[in-house]
Amino acid sequence: MKTAVVLMNLGTPVAPSRKAVRDFLREFLSDSRVVELFKPLWMIILHCIILVFRVIKVTKAYEKIWTEEGSPLRVITEQQVKLLQEKLSEQLGSEAPVVFHAMTYTGPYLNELVDRLQLESFEHILILPLYPQYSATTTGSIYDQVADIVSAKRDIPQIHIIKHYFNYSEYIDALATSVKNTWEQNGRCDRLLMSFHSIPQKYSDQGDPYYFQCKETAEKLAQALALKPDEWEMTFQSRLGFSKWLSPYTVVRTEALAKEGVKNLHVISPAFSADCLETLEEISIEIGDLFLASGGEKFQFIPCLNTQPKHIEMMSTIVKNYLPK
Repeated sequence: MKTAVVLMNLGTPVAPSRKAVRDFLREFLSDSRVVELFKPLWMIILHCIILVFRVIKVTKAYEKIWTEEGSPLRVITEQQVKLLQEKLSEQLGSEAPVVFHAMTYTGPYLNELVDRLQLESFEHILILPLYPQYSATTTGSIYDQVADIVSAKRDIPQIHIIKHYFNYSEYIDALATSVKNTWEQNGRCDRLLMSFHSIPQKYSDQGDPYYFQCKETAEKLAQALALKPDEWEMTFQSRLGFSKWLSPYTVVRTEALAKEGVKNLHVISPAFSADCLETLEEISIEIGDLFLASGGEKFQFIPCLNTQPKHIEMMSTIVKNYLPK
């Protein structure tokens, strides 16, 4: 059976310009999975406030992290595709699936890729969302896209979505190895902050399993590193708006830890599989500056797993578990 593997991530602006950022935010924040407010009211807020004023701040943030190759998220995802293809070909030879990538927003789009794969006679499509923890706001949107694809086709492709891998031993081992490598290079820290992307608290209250999956990831990572209870914390970042989101908030705890006497702080973001705006700008720059300005002495952001060998090996193991027998 001819199989395609599709790595899927959120998406990114195509350029660090106001127009490109506005287009990205419009598409992203128009998704009812991401924002569940009354649609007409939210469209007014989105178009009259966020796409007018917030886009200025977000564009400046993207300017800080943009590289010559382009958006870090897109560049890293393309590298992950290449390395995963090499790993699977090495392990499976001619039986290896072919690896592609798609983005939920701004493309390359999944529906266009599926059309292309069907024309090329792929019989099985295996989608690996690069979100370790499931949330309706992220992986849920991928399920919606697949549902739309299936409902519009007469010849329905065989599509399988890997829902999550938040507690897989290979994933926890990759995270632990990343932290240990950082400690070998920079020394151990006083406190390890595990910062996850937040979601509105009401989403969790209504049944989204994201918080509990983040909690299990954090606990397993702490266990793998043999950390004592006072050597690590779980926090949440990237809050938008004024409603209550999953907490404690990374920004609040960072300032508090510095004032409590923590001198050396390391932060890792286990919910992200590739470095992006939320890690390279929000954590590495904003949170780092806040910690130092609040009395801290040393700050270290631990990069996402990106193209680390154990990350690619983890993806390979997950993919092989779901290949047709």
